[in-house]
Amino acid sequence: MAPSALLDHYLAISRLLAGQLEFRSAIRAVAAEISHIIPHDHLDVCIMTHGGKYHTAYETGIETAWGNRPSALVLESPIRTLLWGEVGYLLTDDACVDPRFNFDGAFSRPILEEALRSRIHVPLKVEGDVIGALSCSAHDAALYTLDDVSNARSIADLLSPYFFALRAAEQAQQSAIVEAEARAREEGLRLGALKLTEALEAERQRIGMDLHDQTLADLTRLSRRLERLTREPDISGETLEPLARSLQHSMQDLRQIIDEAKPSILQLFGFAQAVENQLDRAIRDSGLCVTQRLVDNTAGIIDKLEPTVRIALFRITQEAINNAVRHGQPDHITVTLSGKPDGISIEVCDDGIGIAKLRRRNGSGIDNMKTRARLISARFTILDARDASGTIVAIHLPTTAQSIQSGNQA
Repeated sequence: MAPSALLDHYLAISRLLAGQLEFRSAIRAVAAEISHIIPHDHLDVCIMTHGGKYHTAYETGIETAWGNRPSALVLESPIRTLLWGEVGYLLTDDACVDPRFNFDGAFSRPILEEALRSRIHVPLKVEGDVIGALSCSAHDAALYTLDDVSNARSIADLLSPYFFALRAAEQAQQSAIVEAEARAREEGLRLGALKLTEALEAERQRIGMDLHDQTLADLTRLSRRLERLTREPDISGETLEPLARSLQHSMQDLRQIIDEAKPSILQLFGFAQAVENQLDRAIRDSGLCVTQRLVDNTAGIIDKLEPTVRIALFRITQEAINNAVRHGQPDHITVTLSGKPDGISIEVCDDGIGIAKLRRRNGSGIDNMKTRARLISARFTILDARDASGTIVAIHLPTTAQSIQSGNQA
């Protein structure tokens, strides 16, 4: 080839490299021009990484297992002596039988599978350091000469600085990704700790509400009765017996609060069964003659909520039932669970004394229910029954606030 034509091809290679931002696209962009200088059936550039311990091949022409390996040990490369700088080039008439390419442990399978006999390998160097290699291969044996080696070196000199810059950019990008992932993990840990703190605080508030609404009220009554008894000159066993019985009831209630920190019936049998059990227990413990009814139109959707949301809804329903039985003096209580397009609704309806008197008797119980509803983004309302006799406590969890467990969505 005339020197002027050779120069034109070199200049064309330089122009084609401009604007290429990725190794594979860069080698494919210049492959045709290189073929005018060095005919080949397979062309690849390998770039060393991780301090020269690994290398990655970017190929064009024939697709081989070299290009499918994201990273490989230089120790296993058929051209390791070149990458280590032990030889200035590699030239062979038939790599299929050349022992330099077929040593023990060498990944030479593509050479044999694709019959890449004639091969030229020259180093890519930047400031005297080998950063990779340019390789040209052909099916025909004894195709290349030392002149081809010289031309390959010239091409390598054009490619080296560009591929060095691409490697530096890729390493910077990988470092940025690693740093971003580290920051994301740190932020995830921070948010996880924050959520854990919030969950612990919510649980602390829940237990405080339960103790306030039940155990503290009972103990307050006991304290007042004891105070009255201190003014009595003589105290008989019969007088103390009701106090002992009330104290036992308070202890039993406290055990129940502890046992219900994670209500097992709710976990084992579902929301509707837990509500029905609460109705039975509240009415039984009150000693009143109250009829009850549970209507469940949710098709089990409540049991697909996140546990924290499901437990909060149960606590509100539990409190509404307890208030109706203890303070409302009803003859009948109906709990309705509804699954609607806009969310989940729960109504506790009784035919008792009505909301005005209930508010005076219930203390902070209503506020506790409001707090729980607010924590799960649910809407809480309490109003007179539609027939003006009794009370309706309603909770609505909007669709946007529903937290469905991914494992249950299927």
